[in-house]
Amino acid sequence: MSFVELTHPRTTASPVLVEVPHSGLQVPPEVESEIDATPLAMLRDSDIYVDQLYQRAPDHGATLLVSRVSRYVVDLNRGPDDVDSAAVPRHPKGRHIPARGVVWRARTDGTPLLRAPLTVEQFTRRLELFYDPYHRTLREVAAQIREQHGRVVILAAHSMPSAGRRMLGGGEIRRADIVPGTRGRSSADGRIIDLIDSHFREAGLSVKHDDPYRGGWTTSSYGAPKRGQHAVQIELNRALYVDEKTSEIKPSDFAQLQTVLDQLVGKLGKLMTGSAQFAMG
Repeated sequence: MSFVELTHPRTTASPVLVEVPHSGLQVPPEVESEIDATPLAMLRDSDIYVDQLYQRAPDHGATLLVSRVSRYVVDLNRGPDDVDSAAVPRHPKGRHIPARGVVWRARTDGTPLLRAPLTVEQFTRRLELFYDPYHRTLREVAAQIREQHGRVVILAAHSMPSAGRRMLGGGEIRRADIVPGTRGRSSADGRIIDLIDSHFREAGLSVKHDDPYRGGWTTSSYGAPKRGQHAVQIELNRALYVDEKTSEIKPSDFAQLQTVLDQLVGKLGKLMTGSAQFAMG
C-alpha cells in the first residue's frame, strides 16, 4: 500500500509543486505496536486539513504531493540522519535531540509516544517504508518539473498552533496568520518571497517571515535558487480555519482561506512561467 499520493495538474501545467508532508493520519500495521497514539493527539500534532486546503492546486496548474502517513511514524520535514539517541539508543548517528527527530519519541505536549526505544533495525525499516518513498517522489517530480519548465517552486505546506510560548516565559503569544519560511530569504528568489508576502497581506492576513519557523529540512535541502529550484515553507495559523479546541473546520473561514491559497498557486504559476530570468542562474 502506498502512503504517497501524487496529483498531476488538471489544467496547463505550471512550475509549482505543493508538498504536504504532515497532514496524514495513518499508522501502518508495521509500526502500530511501537506507538502509543490516540486519535485526538494525532489530530492535534498533524497539519490538520492542510491537504484539503490545497486540494484544488492541480486545478490551477500545480502538482500536489501528499503523505498519508502520520507524523508519528516519521517526520518528513527532518533529515534522515536527525536521530534522537534516546529514541534509537544504538544508532551510530544518534545525538541528543529534545524528543522529536525524524522519529518522534514524545508528542508535542511532552507525553511519551514510543512504547519503547527502537532498535536500529526498527528505525531503518520506518525510513525505508515511509520516509524514502516520499522524498524519492519529491525529488523525482521536482526534477521533472524543472526539466520541463527550466525551474520549479516547491511550496512546503504546513500549519501551526495559533499561539506559542514566549522565549523568556510570561505566557503565550499569538502567532502571525502566515509564516513564510525561507531561511533568511536564501531558499527562493526574492520575487517569489515578495509575491507570497504581498498576496497574503492584500488578503488581510498578517505575515511574519521565519518566525517561529525558518523552514525545515525540505526547505533547506531542496531550496537551491541558483539551480532554478526554489522552496518556501508556508505555515498557516490553524485558528484561521479550525476550532483548535475541537479540531473541527470552521466552514466559511476554511472556504475563504482555500480561495486565498488557490489564488496564490495561480499567481506563482504566472510569475514562474512569465519570466525567463527564473531559469538556471
